[in-house]
Amino acid sequence: MRKLIRFPLIVALVSLCLSTALAAVKPHGMFTDNAVLQQGRKVPVWGTADDGEKVTVKICGQQACAVAKGGKWMVWLKPLKAGGPFTMTICGTNTIELKNVLVGEVWICSGQSNMQWMLISCANSADVIAASKDPLLRLIDIPRGAKDETQSELPVASPGQAAVAWRECTPDTVPSFSGVGYFFGKHLREALKVPVGLIGSNVGGTPAEAWTSRRVLEKEFPEILASHAQAIKNWPQVEANNQKIIAKAKAEKKQPPRLPQNPATSGQRPAGLYNAMIVPLEPYAIAGAIWYQGESNAGRAYQYRTLFPAMIKNWRKDWGYNFPFLFVQLAPFMKIEAEPMESNWAELREAQLLTTVKLPKTGQAVITDVGEETDIHPKQKEPVGQRLAIAAQAIAYGQKIEFSGPAYAGMKVQGNKAVLSFTHLGGGLVAKDGALKGFAISGADKKFVNAQAEIQGDKIVVCSPQVAKPAAVRYGWANFPVVNLWNKAGLPASPFRTDNWPGVTWPKPVEKKK
Repeated sequence: MRKLIRFPLIVALVSLCLSTALAAVKPHGMFTDNAVLQQGRKVPVWGTADDGEKVTVKICGQQACAVAKGGKWMVWLKPLKAGGPFTMTICGTNTIELKNVLVGEVWICSGQSNMQWMLISCANSADVIAASKDPLLRLIDIPRGAKDETQSELPVASPGQAAVAWRECTPDTVPSFSGVGYFFGKHLREALKVPVGLIGSNVGGTPAEAWTSRRVLEKEFPEILASHAQAIKNWPQVEANNQKIIAKAKAEKKQPPRLPQNPATSGQRPAGLYNAMIVPLEPYAIAGAIWYQGESNAGRAYQYRTLFPAMIKNWRKDWGYNFPFLFVQLAPFMKIEAEPMESNWAELREAQLLTTVKLPKTGQAVITDVGEETDIHPKQKEPVGQRLAIAAQAIAYGQKIEFSGPAYAGMKVQGNKAVLSFTHLGGGLVAKDGALKGFAISGADKKFVNAQAEIQGDKIVVCSPQVAKPAAVRYGWANFPVVNLWNKAGLPASPFRTDNWPGVTWPKPVEKKK
């Protein structure tokens, strides 16, 4: 008899517990204590709950309600003013309080290893970290991982790691955060005087296609998916070769070299990081994104001319607005003695430069002065973050400041001289630390030679006794350019070329919309 009574009682208790667990209102993982909400635009807040459950969100005197459908709910808050700290209350059958919430400017910090590069590994890190405490600068890191299907929830932190959550910037929390991201946020805080939130979503060694949706790749870049499919097909043979290399290294008591990864599970696979590390952030209200990537696409620069803009448009479409997208041009690296004017890295930098011409609300930080010849990860990250912040001040916030170094605008030939004109003069052209260097000139034979270059007013005159009739000029066209053209605003010029050899035309600039 006891068994008959106990069994239904246990079932009832289990049912009650399950019902209570299912009914609990839960916000999305981006909403935690210490979060930063975007000022000046409608802010979505969302999460999970039982179907039909009414959810109410309260903050800053506002109250917004929604009814859960399909296990999900979302409310939209009216634009908020910068400030805080505030408490956000989320009520359903249970009540959740998110404390120490700020309202300010929110930026995504994405890309590959130079964006992932931790502050603790940057130049002067000990002094920088010691002085980093700022309760109005907040950080959140998205756990790294790739998925074949789009995800709605944030990736789960690895065992032993802290749960994903916003945190105040302190000497304890900032060392593992992106160095570029931190310096960007630091300088933006100083310029805007409002709270700033930084979302770190970055993975080393990854190409742009890993951060782009499959629907965009299928429509515009089927060759990328075809190449990936072929790599999967070839994997058994590659893996067999890997095992031979490992066995040989073990026999010789040596460390095996870095070997290819399984393309089916690699974090580099097309759309994998987009699915796992970008889609779960949507539609968290943001001011914009900063991006440092391109090394993994060097060698495919002409494809990057369309792939990179397509990725940016992909993200903007997902969020539903053309947020500012600011990026870092590749640093000088890997000086090689090759055919004159041949450089995969120069072509990739050009593809990045062209993106600022093709798309509105884009800008780049040129860092020709901070590269390291033998290290793909230059340690000087503060100038990088600072120049991104300057670009944000102008492009995202409309401040009347110069945000770019001299930008090539046109060339006229006068006898045996090429006369170059520029925009973004920034008060005037400057040859930093001596005579201008890094220029080369060619006639119609396409044979470039080093050239003499001189600033004359707001022009640069380029010539060489070896070229009687100039046809083209290139500046900094190398893996590791040695260049020194700046403007008086203190920003370096981007490497460029006046020619379109081998037959790729230079697009006309589009009007930059604020």
